[in-house]
Amino acid sequence: MTSPADPPNGAGASGPGLKLLAVTACPTGIAHTYMAAEKLAQVAESLGHRMKVETQGSIGAENVLSDNDVSQADGIIIAADKDVDRSRFIGKRVLVVGVADGIHRPERLIEQVRNAPVYQGDGQEPQRGAASASGGGKGRSVTYKALMNGVSYMIPFVVVGGLLIAISLALGGDTTSKGIVIPDDSFWKTVNGIGSIGFELMIPALSGYIAYAIADRPALVPGMVGGWIAAHGELYDSEAGAGFIGAIVTGFLAGYLVLWIKRVKVPKFVQPIMPIIVIPIVATSALGLFFIYVLGEPISWVFERLTDWLGGLTGTSAALLGIILGLMIAFDMGGPVNKTAFLFGAGLVSKNPEVMGACAAAIPVPPLGQGLATLLRRRMFDDQERETGLAALFMGFFGITEGAIPFAAARPARVIPANMLGGAVAGAIAGVASVEDNVPHGGPIVAVLGAVGGVPMFFVAVVVGTAVTALVTIALMSLGGGGRGADADADAAGAAEAVSLVPSPAGAPVPAGVGSGGGTGAASGAVADSSASGAVAASDAAALKTVSVSAAEPRGGGKAEAEAEAAPEAEAAPEVDAADQVLSGYLTGQTVKERLTADGKDAAIREMAELLAATGKVADTAELVRAAFAREDQGTTGLGEEIAIPHAKTDAVTAPVVGFARSPEGIEWGAPDGTKARLVFMIAVPEAAAGDEHLRILALLSRKLMGPEFRERLLGAADVGAILRVLGEIE
Repeated sequence: MTSPADPPNGAGASGPGLKLLAVTACPTGIAHTYMAAEKLAQVAESLGHRMKVETQGSIGAENVLSDNDVSQADGIIIAADKDVDRSRFIGKRVLVVGVADGIHRPERLIEQVRNAPVYQGDGQEPQRGAASASGGGKGRSVTYKALMNGVSYMIPFVVVGGLLIAISLALGGDTTSKGIVIPDDSFWKTVNGIGSIGFELMIPALSGYIAYAIADRPALVPGMVGGWIAAHGELYDSEAGAGFIGAIVTGFLAGYLVLWIKRVKVPKFVQPIMPIIVIPIVATSALGLFFIYVLGEPISWVFERLTDWLGGLTGTSAALLGIILGLMIAFDMGGPVNKTAFLFGAGLVSKNPEVMGACAAAIPVPPLGQGLATLLRRRMFDDQERETGLAALFMGFFGITEGAIPFAAARPARVIPANMLGGAVAGAIAGVASVEDNVPHGGPIVAVLGAVGGVPMFFVAVVVGTAVTALVTIALMSLGGGGRGADADADAAGAAEAVSLVPSPAGAPVPAGVGSGGGTGAASGAVADSSASGAVAASDAAALKTVSVSAAEPRGGGKAEAEAEAAPEAEAAPEVDAADQVLSGYLTGQTVKERLTADGKDAAIREMAELLAATGKVADTAELVRAAFAREDQGTTGLGEEIAIPHAKTDAVTAPVVGFARSPEGIEWGAPDGTKARLVFMIAVPEAAAGDEHLRILALLSRKLMGPEFRERLLGAADVGAILRVLGEIE
């Protein structure tokens, strides 16, 4: 007897054709999505199978799979590097791989999907193709992706809560012996209360969405409740909660506990209530009691011992005490270690304000340092992180250390040491200079409001500590290979260390099986596209070559290149004959070059940008080059088959424009199949044009390039006119 998911007997390459479905998607949705769709469809047809492919590109979902398509399908291939809704495929054989595998290994995928396990939903992770598992586009661990999911959902709470608190303190706060206090009858007291709620929810959100990414909806409540318990030390007799590190612990505990409960065999009549009643209640109760009675006691004990230990250091060297307090303040940013140092300093405000002075200098360093890092090396961070960095700068000014938590949670192995080093430097300088803080609060705001003695040295301490944190963060990220995407392995390890002590980002929550790229929506991760955050351009992971280079430094070297980048761009565009326009006018004779002079990828991108600038549609060539480099840093745009399509969405261009050039010798572009790029297209579109008709044309281009005969004619075209005639076939 066969399962409804089984293919027909004898179906295969030499037997009766299969009815197959596929979904292709990549973070940018410009080229890989459509190239994978075309290649899968071509190979399926050549093998005698019928295949319908849904593409999820920048213009949205096209050729969407219907319920009828799914019900009749013998197997489903998901070739995607962003989250794809799999709930509609329950009961079907599902194979999940990276989009690069769809382009380069379609035959293998079609063979593998015949034996893929039946997807049961409820967080089960579909089988991943062997190629993909070994690095074909989805090499990041479940641990890392779950952590990124939690961070992505935590960030809005940090930003909203932190900024509302900062604004209320700035506009409604008074400096008193108890710190910066907002009068109870003030409007700003209400604003502060709203911000405090956001801040209180950030820890449960971090924990809850880590759990959600591991085990789907049943894990959300246990994760959030566990995070709330971790943040509220009064539940286990501790003056400070476990902070974000405790939330990471509870998130992973909740996720894996729910996965374990799901494996328990139960009678059929109980199964419908398992995910909505039984699992959440059992997991929440078990995790909550475990944290309170097993983990809570050690946390409380550590808090008390640290306080006693600090009390014994009050007569020691001011520099040493400042270093210790700075290390503690910057370690867990609102957690028990941070709170111990802060409460120790606050308790000595009236007797020994120098102790609080060291704390006050260290408090803003983590958020200021991380914010500065996002400004110094923008390309190391995704869009969401850069926005969070600006908010962190604001929060740091008002002494809100928690503004750095999103960065620390995303990259604990890199960010926490950098924060601690900067905090220690700031604390030591303030201690040696006998900086005094007469209120239990920190950050530049206390100096502005006149609560600090020794203001010049206070700012010296803060500035130096901030610079140290920013530079060390950048250095550690550079050693690790760059941004969030390149840091996956090292930071997953760092996250695991935090647990033993652990950009899909805006959009729909990421479901179980996040390690395989699954999801309940088309959310990008933060950490995402972050989103992510992340999670960014894994389509090229098989040949990922992340480059950590300052945006201010010329890449590829050469004075001539640097001068060319700074050349005037906004010259009036000459008239173009309609016969010399293809791809709806986005590519013209002006933007075609028969032979590239560049012999390297960076130089080729610069040369292509100059080619596009000749149209008058490029307002800032240097910014276009920077945006294209940033895209390359996410993952190579060398697609294989001797093709490269560098592209950028940037307001450096005033209208969509496409350029084409050939390199007879080929340029090393890091393509997954190892081929050098001989056909180079450059696509530049304004940010606001993300969903316009031009993307449909680009989709057709990507599909057409999958034909070997088309590529050969393009390479062999005698001149610009012949090239335009070949490309004109796309219309």
